[in-house]
Amino acid sequence: MARFSVSDHCDGERFFNPAPQPQALSFTALPRWWWQQAFRGDFHRWPRSVPPPRRVQLPPRVAPGEVAATFIGHATFLLQFDGLTILTDPIFADYAGPFGRLGPKRARPPALRLEEMPAIDVVLVTHNHYDHLDLATLRWLARERRPKIVTSLGNRAWLEARGVTNVAEFDWWQSADVTPALRVTATPAQHFAARAPWDRCRTLWNGFMLHTAHGDVFFCGDSGWAPHFAHIREKLSAPALALLPIGAYEPRWFMIPVHMNPDEAVRAHLALGATRSLGMHFGTFQLTNENIDTPLHDLAAARATHGVSEADFRTLDFGETQTVAMR
Repeated sequence: MARFSVSDHCDGERFFNPAPQPQALSFTALPRWWWQQAFRGDFHRWPRSVPPPRRVQLPPRVAPGEVAATFIGHATFLLQFDGLTILTDPIFADYAGPFGRLGPKRARPPALRLEEMPAIDVVLVTHNHYDHLDLATLRWLARERRPKIVTSLGNRAWLEARGVTNVAEFDWWQSADVTPALRVTATPAQHFAARAPWDRCRTLWNGFMLHTAHGDVFFCGDSGWAPHFAHIREKLSAPALALLPIGAYEPRWFMIPVHMNPDEAVRAHLALGATRSLGMHFGTFQLTNENIDTPLHDLAAARATHGVSEADFRTLDFGETQTVAMR
């Protein structure tokens, strides 16, 4: 019996990117990438550590019709609405890899420590990569904050077997009321999932559209550039705020199927019709070849190319909060 319903992105056992989108990265290409890193000089080594630029000052309250977005690091944002608090892809580990000791080391600390987090109503987990699904963090949150955890299809049983409770999982385009103040729709993404070579694409990857009474927020998670951004706008309408990845994109021959570069992120912003966008997935873990601040320079160039103002698509300092009107 099949584990999942057969669809345009699932054969019943494994998930895939629907045609004509490219499929996930191939592990067989890793030696070529490692060789280039070692001998071609196109790998830019990051500093060992970068201190946080500011002390976080969370707003004591958020007015109805607004969202306060605080950048914690990587793809982790604290989103505060009137009467609702959401945490996205929370990773507080020192390493983005197995056992909390392997994989890329964190270059910047989280802008807040876990114990400094306010009450959390909902936690979003878009897919199971180590830099987005941090099991130790989710266990702590489930024990100490008891949020509703919303994730992609196939992850609930895995999380529950490891002590993470109150989990709901979603297929693409599936919607549900997660709290009385929040309805969530899982959206397509161009990516893949794996925590080991043997579980490749056994769980789904997605973004989330967050529907509130005053407007919508889109959290992309991880994605390459593909037509699904326009489809999201067609089906769900344009969000007031989009959180879009802008880092981990070099070399392009290897990363283009799964990670947007800043130019593609600006194109995604335009395809979504987002009123405002904030960049993420940069400056925290060195996952690819580009330098630590290259995404910021490339985002400025992409805005100029596409005629998008900095006010409409910017990044936040680590620990910075921006309040955005939802209408």
